[in-house]
Amino acid sequence: MRYEKGHKEQTRQKIVEAASERFRADGIDAVGVVSLMNDVGLTQGGFYNHFGSKEDLVRESVANGASSAAERMAARIAASRGEGYRALVNGYLSVDHRDHPETGCVAAALSAEMGRRPVETRAAFTEGFSEMVDVIAGTLPDTVRGKRRRTLSMAVFASMVGSLSLSRAVAEPALSDEILALGRQSALELIEAG
Repeated sequence: MRYEKGHKEQTRQKIVEAASERFRADGIDAVGVVSLMNDVGLTQGGFYNHFGSKEDLVRESVANGASSAAERMAARIAASRGEGYRALVNGYLSVDHRDHPETGCVAAALSAEMGRRPVETRAAFTEGFSEMVDVIAGTLPDTVRGKRRRTLSMAVFASMVGSLSLSRAVAEPALSDEILALGRQSALELIEAG
């Protein structure tokens, strides 16, 4: 059977996107190659036509998920009409983001697992982290200058990731909502204090 030009690249991208969502939703170790390939309508053997190992897929999926999340944040900011950092914080620490880790931030969904991954995978995660920090830095008030822009952006991102992660971890819905609200308040206060 002959496939159209670009078929292999499209199939690879389909696998990466499906894996990215599954890893964020279920955790990396909980997702097997067989079930993932079944999700995209392919065989386990077909996996190795695209990737040398599951870790190769993890690395590419982390990079893809991080870029997608940064693009969504940048779009939310662009649509905010001058309220960039507020739109970013409110969108990131929202009930929708909490309830849909599969399409959300890789850092909030997978950072605990990244510490146990090989250095090459952590390097892909680091690139995604830097991309999000840059997105946040672009929203900060003009009064925040120089090196402070980056350090403040990293502090805000760390605060948001922690708040989102904890809001997902607790068993009580009211407590989860309270964590999100306090996280939003803290991140905004941090930014406004400059």
